[in-house]
Amino acid sequence: MYKPTATGTWKGRVDALDGEEGKRWHQGIKLLNLTNEVEPADATQAIAMLGFCCDEGVRRNQGREGAVDGPAALRQAMASFAWHLDEDVMLFDAGDIFCTNQNLEEAQKQLGKKVHALLANTYKTIVLGGGHETSYGHFLGIKQALPEGQQLGIINFDAHFDLRSYEKQASSGTPFLQIADDLAAENIDFNYLCLGIQQSGNTQKLFNTAESYGADYVFAPAMQVYNFQNLQEKLQQFMALVDVLYVTIDMDVFAAAYAPGVSAPAALGVNPEIVLLLLQEIINSGKLLTLDIVELNPKLDIDNRTAKLGASLLYHVVQQWSQV
Repeated sequence: MYKPTATGTWKGRVDALDGEEGKRWHQGIKLLNLTNEVEPADATQAIAMLGFCCDEGVRRNQGREGAVDGPAALRQAMASFAWHLDEDVMLFDAGDIFCTNQNLEEAQKQLGKKVHALLANTYKTIVLGGGHETSYGHFLGIKQALPEGQQLGIINFDAHFDLRSYEKQASSGTPFLQIADDLAAENIDFNYLCLGIQQSGNTQKLFNTAESYGADYVFAPAMQVYNFQNLQEKLQQFMALVDVLYVTIDMDVFAAAYAPGVSAPAALGVNPEIVLLLLQEIINSGKLLTLDIVELNPKLDIDNRTAKLGASLLYHVVQQWSQV
């Protein structure tokens, strides 16, 4: 089920005496209703954020539920960001997809339709999850919008491969195997790079699956600023193989001290600084097509720490992506 964002949803600090110089995101963002036919935005750069209010996949994967509230928490954390976007950049909130009656598959189809509508009309698209089942719905839209013959690369900042079998049912642990099989059915390469993998969090079966599907990965302990040159080289080699990139950021990739509010916290996870540096490399490549951020669980967050981290990453993404 789709719902456009209600007027008044974005609320934050107002520096009334500062006029335009005191502008913040909640004052500059525009609402986009995807119930109607989507038209290209009247802007050189248009970035649209779309929520996926769903954690049915987390429930099926025996995880800690609560990611359904992720989009609202991210919006709240972003609302008072200072506005530093150029005049020719427009930022949109395109509403939310909701999972009703535990019908994950239908919700993913609806997400795919809305993502396709945005991408087909040249919006740079950011999806606010939701559990990592968000990724399969996101992919359904990407696949429709991908120009024929172009190679898609998927970069997943994650502690987990999410390559579990979906023979019995799909979940937050299955999206990339679903994607791999969909691509294989159309004789399209599956280009998948996972950054931040926890050896303790992935069984040998998952490592074997990753190898059999040609997935590449970097373990979490190697995700360090002092190792940036090696990481940069690996990233550049991967990006050279593809034409466009889909990036997904699972908040459980980060150490629990930075991101306690996730479905599956990682005690020895990644420092946000290295992820930010690698995101900058990705955006500078000019190949980023779309991005999502998933697995924020506000019910388990401490002082909105995880929401603020996710929002801050999105702030830097929007700032830099709007200039590419």
